[in-house]
Amino acid sequence: MIHQGAIGTGAKGGGDRPPRSAVSHGVGLAGLAGLVGWVAFAHALGLDGPYGALVAVAACGGPMLAWSLIVDRVHRARTTGIDWTRRPRRLSATLDISLAKLAGLWATWGIIAILYATGRWYWQPPYLGAMRLLGVAAPVLFLLSIPYVLWLDRRLAEPRDGAWAFGRMLMGQAPAEGVAGAEHRALVAGHLRGWAVKGFFTAFMIAIVPGNYAQVIHWDVAASLTDPAALARGLIAFMFLIDVAFATVGYLMTFRWLDAHIRSANPYAAGWMAALICYPPFVLMGDGGPLDYHPGTAEWDHWLTGHPAALAIAGGLLVALTAVYAWATVAFGPRFSNLTHRGIITHGPYRWSRHPAYLAKNLFWWLATMPFLATTGSIVDAARNSIILALVSGVYYWRARTEEAHLSADPVYRAYGAWMARRAPVPRAIRRLTGGQAAPAPAQ
Repeated sequence: MIHQGAIGTGAKGGGDRPPRSAVSHGVGLAGLAGLVGWVAFAHALGLDGPYGALVAVAACGGPMLAWSLIVDRVHRARTTGIDWTRRPRRLSATLDISLAKLAGLWATWGIIAILYATGRWYWQPPYLGAMRLLGVAAPVLFLLSIPYVLWLDRRLAEPRDGAWAFGRMLMGQAPAEGVAGAEHRALVAGHLRGWAVKGFFTAFMIAIVPGNYAQVIHWDVAASLTDPAALARGLIAFMFLIDVAFATVGYLMTFRWLDAHIRSANPYAAGWMAALICYPPFVLMGDGGPLDYHPGTAEWDHWLTGHPAALAIAGGLLVALTAVYAWATVAFGPRFSNLTHRGIITHGPYRWSRHPAYLAKNLFWWLATMPFLATTGSIVDAARNSIILALVSGVYYWRARTEEAHLSADPVYRAYGAWMARRAPVPRAIRRLTGGQAAPAPAQ
């Protein structure tokens, strides 16, 4: 159960509290402090290269790792599946399991490598740097996986997992005694879904970190202090760097001993479709895509030029929305990941809304783009772009619903959903505006 290893962040006062969050406030703040410290140092020295970007990710992840182990002691949570109360098993007792697991793990990595080699987009910017890094890391991970799996399996209460099931399947072995055929297939499917998420999004995150990082390092802070639009753009870029750095750490740190492992990956095809169309190479919102709402539009500062007060207000709102978006990622600590369940987050902006990142992101797009204004002067263009952006917002509503369908298998999420319907500010405000009733808890 997720709540058994959760960190307490319950509301102060009153008896109606949300479930305890699986991540503490402190771990995200520790990562944020490390990231801000490195960025300030790198900005002063102009360290804008890709290696500086990798250090930024390490500066974010290192403090979170230390906080998780030293302060939160997440490795002792029962949800890790590691039994610390007894002596490790003898190596001979788990060797067969470990060998099957290594076979499944290496075969999975091989499949991902083939997909990377096949996808042409992985050998074009911005993915080239990510491919080089993963190519260097691959043999190291291959060698380290051997002692790691042997060590972990001796301590896991149940070492037979999806990698083990996949390895046995590849070796032509029947399901082990005590594991039904359907359960064996479910383990394999869950394993492949989890690694599909890691393989797809890890490469993407590593690829986009350097560009976001360089934009912040090149930011002329002094000059932007006299220009509200430039100041807003610089702060927004910094918020996006926070988001991508934390997200990258999340995809890299899916370790059981951090209690950050993937409990399950979304089993619904609709969930995968809704998510993947928001990312390259499948993205529908990109330039020339069917959901591209930018033709004939201009950024917010174009329309507000000559109105400094309006520029300052709009820029402040955009910065605030981006801050909420970044905060929603920081709240995950080292557990951020699309399409997966890695513990239920109930603190930070998740006290306001079940989907604060999607809400903030979509409001940002509407304010930043103002699709209802067209540089062409055409009412048709304005209407078309507004309709398309509304469809984009609909995609994110679809994503939210598929995520709820996945997470609602966990009773902790159902309790969280019920609390949100009763107490959270955003749902309550929506009900007041629409005159609706309290939403039911998410269905199982």
